Amino acid sequence: MNRFVLSVRFGIALTSSLIAYFLVLSLFNLHINPLFSLFNGVITGFAIFESIRYKRIEKKSEYNYTTGFQAGIVTGFLATIIFTLFMAVYVTEIDPDFISKIAENFFKSYNTGVGVFAFTVLLSGLATTIVLTLSFMQLFKHKLKE
Repeated sequence: MNRFVLSVRFGIALTSSLIAYFLVLSLFNLHINPLFSLFNGVITGFAIFESIRYKRIEKKSEYNYTTGFQAGIVTGFLATIIFTLFMAVYVTEIDPDFISKIAENFFKSYNTGVGVFAFTVLLSGLATTIVLTLSFMQLFKHKLKE
């Protein structure tokens, strides 16, 4: 199998899950509460965990730390980039007032634009990916015993 196929599959599944979760929250008008975004970390963590685990099963004796780390990073970064694009489209086309609603408590005196919002979503996703991948690699740093 190609080097990144598994990670890309998990990345797309992760993106789909994050978007679905966000849209379900928006149906109940809960998407403006930042507390619910903490569950994004749980969804992301599960996808990264499974990506590394499946890569370890796939590679067996050829598995090493770099292979697992790469699987987690590619999964998380791909999902983050696609989810950031979705959020940029969402705040410009679907709900233009979303940024002002979510930032009401935090940025009363600032005019936060789409660029700053998208950059914040991107940085948050990349940081979450790095931290979770490094954490899970402590569990999966060794090869499977045959």
